[in-house]
Amino acid sequence: MNLQQLEYIIAVDKLKNFVKASESCFVTQATLSMMIKKLEEELDAKIFDRSKQPVKTTEIGVKIITQARKIILESKKLKEIISEEKGIVSGELRLGIIPTLAPYLLPLFLKKFTQDFPLIKLIINEYTTDIITHKLKTGELDAGILSTPLNDSAIKEQVLFNERYFLYVNSKEKGFNKQYVLPKDIDINRLWLLEEGHCMRSQILNLCALKKQKELGERFLYNAGSIETLKNMVDTNFGMTIIPELAIRNFNPSQKKRLRIFKSPAPVREISLVIHREFLKANLIQSLKETILSVIPNDMKQNKHINIVEM
Repeated sequence: MNLQQLEYIIAVDKLKNFVKASESCFVTQATLSMMIKKLEEELDAKIFDRSKQPVKTTEIGVKIITQARKIILESKKLKEIISEEKGIVSGELRLGIIPTLAPYLLPLFLKKFTQDFPLIKLIINEYTTDIITHKLKTGELDAGILSTPLNDSAIKEQVLFNERYFLYVNSKEKGFNKQYVLPKDIDINRLWLLEEGHCMRSQILNLCALKKQKELGERFLYNAGSIETLKNMVDTNFGMTIIPELAIRNFNPSQKKRLRIFKSPAPVREISLVIHREFLKANLIQSLKETILSVIPNDMKQNKHINIVEM
């Protein structure tokens, strides 16, 4: 048994296909299949049911692969220990970020990070919260940036900042001439929301009256895939939407006039850098955290007078 064989079975379990797994491991299918077969013979256990399409991991195979992931993780820690000891800040950092944050946060820190740490290869993907946490646990991601708390014992959260929510209202919408609003002022039938799967949607529905209205069976006319779509629907149609603070930084004067502030304490979402409890690459992750904090306004890093909206 060797680490290479363990990486092969992890790849097949992930991709459910021997050809794709061999390509991801940069070996021929014949080599990968032979090495996995030898491992099965050594363990006297069938890891995969090859008669199924896609390939199905057997019950004992699931247990073996779970342990294999732990072994691979521990082996990587050896290199991490050396890097930590030498103070080296280099390598590959795989980062997941939620779509409602990526377009607004990434432009703030990405250029500075790549300039300050040229030896770090940063690989970024936009995923929903559930996918990020799953990939952290499987080792496919090193870190994530998302809205917390997650209440997941397997995930460690390092709070970065708190982002206020604002109400964005069509200029012809009645009853919103006042600058300060309450959640109960919002008619859910006039509210544009993100589609299912976005944690921000759940947070918005948890705002007092909105959650109660949903439980009463009120329906939505449309579910958008991005904050920009929500904003455009308000601009060109009717109604209102709720937008996080970073998204309004580049608003023009006309758009800023459509913003309404929630009465104190204003609802906010907590944004954190999250890692698996057995995380690697501590130097890289700390460098990322420090860079993000250096570009975030001080008032967003303070925790005074806030009302965090639970997911």
